[in-house]
Amino acid sequence: MTAAKNCSNYPTPCRGPDTPYYNPDKSNPIVRGWPLLIVASAAASLNVVSSYLWSNAGFDSLRKIKELEQYEPRYDPTVIPIADPSVPPRDSHTYRPSSREPPHGGSRGYHSAADYHALYRSGRLTPTDSAEALLPLVRRDTSPPGAHSIAFLSTEVDLVLKAAEASTLRYKQGKPLGVLDGVPVAVKDEVDLDGYKKSLGTVRDYTREEGGTSWCVKQWEEAGAIIVGKLNMHELGMDTTNNNPIHGTPLNPHNPNYYTGGSSGGSAYAVSTGLVPIAFGADAGGSIRIPSSYCGVYGLKPSHGRVSGSPTLNLATTCGVDGPIAANMTDLETAYRIMATPDPSNTSSSMFPPPRPHTGPRRKCIGIYNTWFDRADASVLNVCHSAVDHYKSLGYEIIDITIPFLPEGQTAHAITSLCEISSATNGSVTGLSAPNKILISVGRQTPASDFILAQKLRNLLMQHLAFLFTQHPGLIIVTPTTANAGWHISGGAGDLKYGVSDANMTMRSMEYVWLANFTGCPALSVPVGCVDAVEGEGRVPIGLMGLGEWGNENLLIEWGRDGEGGLGGKGGKRPGNWVDVVGLALER
Repeated sequence: MTAAKNCSNYPTPCRGPDTPYYNPDKSNPIVRGWPLLIVASAAASLNVVSSYLWSNAGFDSLRKIKELEQYEPRYDPTVIPIADPSVPPRDSHTYRPSSREPPHGGSRGYHSAADYHALYRSGRLTPTDSAEALLPLVRRDTSPPGAHSIAFLSTEVDLVLKAAEASTLRYKQGKPLGVLDGVPVAVKDEVDLDGYKKSLGTVRDYTREEGGTSWCVKQWEEAGAIIVGKLNMHELGMDTTNNNPIHGTPLNPHNPNYYTGGSSGGSAYAVSTGLVPIAFGADAGGSIRIPSSYCGVYGLKPSHGRVSGSPTLNLATTCGVDGPIAANMTDLETAYRIMATPDPSNTSSSMFPPPRPHTGPRRKCIGIYNTWFDRADASVLNVCHSAVDHYKSLGYEIIDITIPFLPEGQTAHAITSLCEISSATNGSVTGLSAPNKILISVGRQTPASDFILAQKLRNLLMQHLAFLFTQHPGLIIVTPTTANAGWHISGGAGDLKYGVSDANMTMRSMEYVWLANFTGCPALSVPVGCVDAVEGEGRVPIGLMGLGEWGNENLLIEWGRDGEGGLGGKGGKRPGNWVDVVGLALER
């Protein structure tokens, strides 16, 4: 259990104002096709247009909250557990974080890292076999391109094979580095990786002149994982569909009439289709959890500041984090514990204790704000209520909670993220897709006074969450991952060609996820069921999300494991385009 007395920067536990939940429908227009291009050009060149869009989005609404006069702004949501000096540091990358395998039904037929590891140790398969089976599926530079290359932006074949051959030799010598040695993984094009360019899903080149690999990715490499390429993402990570007119849009593996979700859509696609058991994602507003939910896999957003991406610069400095996506909880836990190794060169990460598995008893406590929870679509609610009932059957206590100013908090998070990304790109929209031209142009209209109001509301929310966590030790706040049952590509091919600006749907998809980003808390999405689609064959996966106390990823992982055993099979079958990479490798 985490408490204020053993954390640095823990918020003052203080119950927030008792305010009724009020979230009226928004009036942002849906813009697509040629009109979208015209509006984007006008917003980028005419301040009067971008200023109007800023006001129409309700970004001036925080001025009406009189209670903010009683709060100071809080600019950094990082809360750091103080390390227990009696716990020795992890001494090597051979450390195996968990020997627990996915429970019966939990793996849903996906190959896990442990499956690869066992095959390699037995000699039936080698990492080189796996790499050679996988490469033709993901390469863009072949004619024709690989069947699943839409999920990848680049693959450096020589680097992949070199890493696979080194891993193969280690197994031959009986000296594998651990459970990740030789396991294929892939990383979102938001981090630096030696030998690869970085574009952030744009036409721009954001590659560091100095080179280098992001710390958290380096930890996977040093554990022996084979990085098979960089993954597609929503341009600059600025929406929740992964619609990318520039590099192409990966379609949802379960139903191609739906988006994968974003901005880590390539990562969720790669895991959902079985290409890799683990993928790297980044999350500033649900960008790990939303695509994980839409694609029927597991996604963890760690505590803010815990996972170091250094030397990569964070576009959304106070909201964005790096984390794993995986097909089962064991792989998710393994990937997280390795990538969260404290980075001595990073101010925040270096202060976190090494991640360790949960031990000892724990309180099973779920908090639900029913008015907020019940805003989800009826089909989503049916699945999520059943999931909550399952947790109740496992001995979880369900308590009613309230959280003030949630709609306003979502606005504050949007203001903060847009301002930070606009600043990180110097407000330039050259070469960006039309929807992002609008977002960047709108973000740079934010007055400093409104940005400060947003940070005051951040402080209010963090203090209220600290109050809840203090009152209810072990509390996990549970909601649907998204209020909507997937995101249907309603505009068809035209939306994929030009992109689409649908602020109402964007905010709807982020209704629950933003709180963890804005307050710095860890959060986990687990697949809990599927619903019928509005178009085409293939049901749409639904996720349930738990939000935990700062630094308490362990409790979330146990919560996810509790759900996996009984709910994993209900999270949906493998999609129709699932690939048996292990089977292909064994045939070679």
